[in-house]
Amino acid sequence: MKSKPFVRGLTTKLKKKKGRKLSSTTWLSRQLNDPYVREAGVRGYKSRAAFKLIEMDDRFQFLRQGLRVVDLGAAPGGWTQVALERVGTNGKVISLDKQEEWDGVPGAVCIKMDFTFDSAIEELLKASNGTVDIVLSDMAASSTGHAKTDHLRIMGLAEHAWDFASQILSPKGVFICKVLQGGAEDTLLKEIKKSFVNVKHVKPPSSRKDSSEMYLFAEGFKKL
Repeated sequence: MKSKPFVRGLTTKLKKKKGRKLSSTTWLSRQLNDPYVREAGVRGYKSRAAFKLIEMDDRFQFLRQGLRVVDLGAAPGGWTQVALERVGTNGKVISLDKQEEWDGVPGAVCIKMDFTFDSAIEELLKASNGTVDIVLSDMAASSTGHAKTDHLRIMGLAEHAWDFASQILSPKGVFICKVLQGGAEDTLLKEIKKSFVNVKHVKPPSSRKDSSEMYLFAEGFKKL
């Protein structure tokens, strides 16, 4: 299933406002003129991040009708929306997020829970009625501004996501998680490579050029 072409718009100039910091002005200007932000609004997606999943699926075609998908750290829900569209009414999407204010996504089974809790696996298996075909994670820890610390934090999330996925994925399943430039740490990458037929790092076109984020894409899970 290929994505629709973008609806392009004109550049928006941000009016100067007294007291606004330069960093805030820069961020607002980028948001207003970002075609992915604009297109997310047109299509009703909860975030521009939806297009990262769309682009990866257009390339690898892993979100197929009838599959069972888990979205970890799902809020605000852009990836969940895309997964719902692509697995269809015969599929199932289960979203987990610990944010109390998260409203969930209509059509998905939404669980408000920290997925690192021991009870999360049990809750997930109950909701899915067994193992699942795909585990997605677009999680990123809040930036500290210190590159080494940020890398360690996001890799910690990736390791937790992999530990979770390894317990619930069905044979031939797919695992996708966010990492930072340079890819997954050697230890994690070696472990994942042993468990999948095909593993690679991907940077979708919608991922901002100045961002160090990448995605680890693994398909063909081998239940050891």
